[in-house]
Amino acid sequence: MMIRLLAAVALTAAGTICAQAQGSAERGKYLVNTIMTCQNCHTPRGERGAPVFERDLSGGLEFDEPPFKVTAPNITQDKATGIGAWTDAQIKTALRTGKRPNDVQLAEVMPTNFYGIVTERDMDSIVAYLRTVKPVSNKVPDPIYKIALPHIMFPGGEKPFSEADLSDKVKKGFYLATIGHCMECHTPFGPPGSGVDFKGSLGKGGREFPGPWGVSHSRNITSSKDKGIGGWSDAEIKRAITQGVRPDGSKLKPPMGFDWYARMNDEDLTAIVAYLRTVPAKE
Repeated sequence: MMIRLLAAVALTAAGTICAQAQGSAERGKYLVNTIMTCQNCHTPRGERGAPVFERDLSGGLEFDEPPFKVTAPNITQDKATGIGAWTDAQIKTALRTGKRPNDVQLAEVMPTNFYGIVTERDMDSIVAYLRTVKPVSNKVPDPIYKIALPHIMFPGGEKPFSEADLSDKVKKGFYLATIGHCMECHTPFGPPGSGVDFKGSLGKGGREFPGPWGVSHSRNITSSKDKGIGGWSDAEIKRAITQGVRPDGSKLKPPMGFDWYARMNDEDLTAIVAYLRTVPAKE
């Protein structure tokens, strides 16, 4: 009797691990709509910059930079104007390498250089969820690229994490902060032509972001107690992430995606805080 019971427990555990390894649309929905903040760019905005969820993920913000002018594309299942005709492999390639099916490199305002770290399970989950997104017909303007665009991977995020990596709280926090491309906004550019200075100024802040919200500047999220968040409590960091409120009660501005992060579970938020505590102080 005991042997049969132990066997049943082992089979149940194996089935759970297998299901986790395979990924799920529910897991993909959680990632896409929280930490990855895909709606923040890919969902159109209406009055006062509010997302129009009736046309969710059908194309959104325009980015007009010296190297390019692009609009966040339609990533619904519409076959003519979205990604409904793309294969699963093509979606994964675009996410991991920034290459569209026509081999054109996406501008790195789409943070594909952070997605090399995505676990195989989570990548399958993301694709599974995108397949459930209702098709919306919306043709966005074709991108204009003025130079050959680079694809420079975020340090430490060049290859997929394993499921074992996520059992370590700090590693899990780094993983989540990476797929959330936090350092894309919170790290300043280096000298002209050198790109974002991840090596020397990781998390230092100072980038300017104009938009429907006016002009905002990313803040220092290093462990500096004077200039960063090293003096903030865990609860204060979580409140800033999920509610956009600093310890002094003042409000943060978009494009900080606190509306999306508010849906994250506390375990993931705790892991992110643990990782941020390890980011070297920058003044």
